Amino acid sequence: MRSLMLLCLIGCLISFQGYGQSKGGKSIERSNSFEPYSPKEERALVKQQKKSKKKKTSFSSMFNKRMDGKIKEYEKRMQANAKMDKKAARQMQKPQYSDPSYFGHKKKPKKRPVGKRKFCKVCGIVH
Repeated sequence: MRSLMLLCLIGCLISFQGYGQSKGGKSIERSNSFEPYSPKEERALVKQQKKSKKKKTSFSSMFNKRMDGKIKEYEKRMQANAKMDKKAARQMQKPQYSDPSYFGHKKKPKKRPVGKRKFCKVCGIVH
């Protein structure tokens, strides 16, 4: 029984001894809870932090940058509104809007004889 336990213990030690190594003899870097970053990763993180430091900017410069964006948005909106107004003006020149005989109809309503006239739901006139 002791010999069996001794063999298991030796087998476990041998397997743990080769745990961090690959076939080429180079160790495989693995993260653990005691040292989550390898020294190479730590150096890379420090370099990134140094590069990503932002310079302090004044409130007025930040405000001006925001305001430039707002001015561009305003100009785009005004151009779009002018375009819509032109389109509406062209639409109003069509006869169904400019000619009073259309009474709000797309097509000019027929003028029926007095006995056959009907009440119109569109304009509220009998014609």
